[in-house]
Amino acid sequence: MTKKTLIVLNPTTNHGRSVKIASDLRPLAFQHKAEWRSTEYPGHAIEIARSAGDLGYDMVIAAGGDGTVHEVINGLMQIAPEKRPVLGIIPLGSGNDFAHILDVPSEAAQAFIACFNGQPYTLDMASVRSDDGRLEYFNNTIGIGFDAAVNTRTRKIKLIHGFLMYLAATLQTIFYNFKPMDLQVETDEGSWNEPVIMLTIGNGPREGGGFNVTPDAKTDDGILNYTAIRKISRLMMLRLLPEVMNGTHTRFKQVRMGTCRSMSITSKQPLYAHCDGEIFTSFGMDIRKLLINVIPDAIHFMK
Repeated sequence: MTKKTLIVLNPTTNHGRSVKIASDLRPLAFQHKAEWRSTEYPGHAIEIARSAGDLGYDMVIAAGGDGTVHEVINGLMQIAPEKRPVLGIIPLGSGNDFAHILDVPSEAAQAFIACFNGQPYTLDMASVRSDDGRLEYFNNTIGIGFDAAVNTRTRKIKLIHGFLMYLAATLQTIFYNFKPMDLQVETDEGSWNEPVIMLTIGNGPREGGGFNVTPDAKTDDGILNYTAIRKISRLMMLRLLPEVMNGTHTRFKQVRMGTCRSMSITSKQPLYAHCDGEIFTSFGMDIRKLLINVIPDAIHFMK
């Protein structure tokens, strides 16, 4: 039975390179009677994906980078589970962390074919609610503090992309010596209170084009993993950088690791956070509390 399929394309992904790749996929899309919609502004993919349930689509394919996947999932999560379309991914971005985690083929045509010939898998999602009432879903990671500042700085880097862009932004943030946050953290498994420069909660293990921040995280175990890096010197930041890339930072005493199903974060300072690389709270905002919860078996994914 042919699936009624909608492809949501972000034409600005990877500095516009996605349009040429998508054009090459048109014959395959025609063969499978898949329809196309291109996003026109930030947040548009959320609206398109949210309407897919009412329009009777069986599958929604996110054709873009991690930001496009994030928006499509935020749209799908607003659809009742019994009407929620299956998710597919064609990785066209510079980092493609979530596609990498899920072993999606990096070649666009192979990824497209896998959406129709593959098997469905169940994925967990997670939600974050801020103290001003905003609710957002994330599929991979939420980063608070240092890596949120890194994420913000990547938007000013134009000449390089992918992992090198995130590495350059990381080095810039280390140079500016991001200030620690005084956090009170409460989870369903315990609580702690101390200054940290960074707290990352992962449904998946990798972010930033190849930083394995929460290396033990799995997208289908009903659990979130977190990594907190305590207040450290600039020199220690540089020392930990290659360890975080390789996921071997867990052995350092300056690193706190843990698991949870829910987490409450309260800070004395404003919290800067990204969800899957998309800015959730940033400079100039006074958000000091976040509530995070895992949502098991939330999305069906084809690969």
